[in-house]
Amino acid sequence: MNKIKKGDIVGRISYNKDIIFIVEDIRDKSNVILKGAFERIIADSDINDLELMDQREMSLKEKVKEFKLKRQENRIDGNKVTGKILHLDGDKRYSEKSIKYYQRMGVNAVVKNISENRQPRVVYNLLKMYKPDILVITGHDGMIRKEYGYYDIYNYRNSRHFIATVKEARRYEKDMNTDLAIFAGACQSYFEAIMEAGANFASSPARILIDILDPLIIAKKIAITDNLEYIRIEDIENELRDGKRGVGGTGARRKKKIKSKFISNL
Repeated sequence: MNKIKKGDIVGRISYNKDIIFIVEDIRDKSNVILKGAFERIIADSDINDLELMDQREMSLKEKVKEFKLKRQENRIDGNKVTGKILHLDGDKRYSEKSIKYYQRMGVNAVVKNISENRQPRVVYNLLKMYKPDILVITGHDGMIRKEYGYYDIYNYRNSRHFIATVKEARRYEKDMNTDLAIFAGACQSYFEAIMEAGANFASSPARILIDILDPLIIAKKIAITDNLEYIRIEDIENELRDGKRGVGGTGARRKKKIKSKFISNL
């Protein structure tokens, strides 16, 4: 009898356990909802196709993530003010990690754990409340059928919510006359539609998995670089796990400013 339960760390046998998942929910005693432990993907599986993973594999992945994070740690010039980030994340565990990651990277960020389907309803008011320079919209996503349906919005688990959230954010920008930089998407997201909705950067051009740190790296890069410059995906791609296959975009104005008597810390 399969003793897998909610919260277990598992791999899919039929996929050679290529992705480490956490069991999010068990439905009808056999259908299991999974979320990536290190990638922003959501999937389902038959419970009999799952196998418990060795905790040592998780620990090894965590060490790799820690090494990558150390490369992103930053010392901010005391005469500069970094851009302010508002990050909406559909995953509670990732939200908590993101707060720590932003702190270690030395940038000013507010992180809110909000499910993907609620993000379009709350983003406008959150933007009015926090007045960020940069908005990150993410969580989990995934294609239902990978062989086809690249341009079918209903073949994506959460892309439609990311698209709607970007559109609401651009409505706020127009109403408030701001210059907002936006990253949106997760694993295998509908890149073209998210970009058309108004994102500066989005995932995933090649419909591949993206790393938990990828959206944070992009937000940090925009936040800490002088606002007289323009940042392109080519300026960031070498810092991302899979470069331009995982994330693409048209670019964004950078948000770091020189301190003056009229500017205070955010």
